[in-house]
Amino acid sequence: MSFLVLLLVLWFEKFSALRQRLQRDGFYVTELTRLERDGRRHPWWVLTILVLLPVALLALLLHVLEPVAYGLLALPVHLLVLIYSLGRGDIKAAQGPFRDAWRRGDEQAAVHVAERDLGLTADNAQALLERVQGNLLWQAYQSFFAVIFWYFLLGPAAALAYRLLALTAEHGRTPVLRDHALQLRHAFDWAPVRVLGVSFALVGNFVAVSRVMLHELLNWHISAAGLIDSVGRVAAELPGNASAGPDGLLGLDNLWELLLRSAVLWYACFALWTVLG
Repeated sequence: MSFLVLLLVLWFEKFSALRQRLQRDGFYVTELTRLERDGRRHPWWVLTILVLLPVALLALLLHVLEPVAYGLLALPVHLLVLIYSLGRGDIKAAQGPFRDAWRRGDEQAAVHVAERDLGLTADNAQALLERVQGNLLWQAYQSFFAVIFWYFLLGPAAALAYRLLALTAEHGRTPVLRDHALQLRHAFDWAPVRVLGVSFALVGNFVAVSRVMLHELLNWHISAAGLIDSVGRVAAELPGNASAGPDGLLGLDNLWELLLRSAVLWYACFALWTVLG
């Protein structure tokens, strides 16, 4: 059933607005703010209420539904939870204004829209483009690849836990709570980001990626964003510098194609695992 749900997610993502209607985090953020305001609660207790409790309730619900009607009642729950657990927003659409400004050669406008739409700043145009490229890799990873990795491996409860930790780290106002959420998310990111790195090697520059991965494969301290950025760049063979203009967008296009090829590879592996299993 997992592979069927993954296919349905792609269909709904392309042909339906269900994701936009389902991904409403207002209630979660409100509860997070309320619990943070009550300073008597320990950060681990807040995470237990906001993350562990919903995940445990979901696991209990699925345990009850899966034996009924050959799991057909559990299928919509899987689908809705996985769609909710995907990242927020449209990666390509968010980069649209930056791409337009960069294509025109208007570096000042590119700096403005990158800060407004992507929250990115840099000292010069080249550094800004590199940050936008890294942002594309990170957003694609945390929005899609990490979620479907945990869904296929451990089910919807793990995918939901990943997204709730991400929301807590993003919207939390207490530094200690955010640090705890980031530590747990770092643990969740350790395996999928390395699997994606191996995928980049298979669909990109294998030799260059291998050199990077050999040094960082077991490095617990490197962040997922840092690893996926360094591996993605060498896999896509990005040029060392690119000036504003149409040619400067080739790196972003190469990265997007790399991500698409990796997604196809993952789905092929999921299908093969489902058939052989």
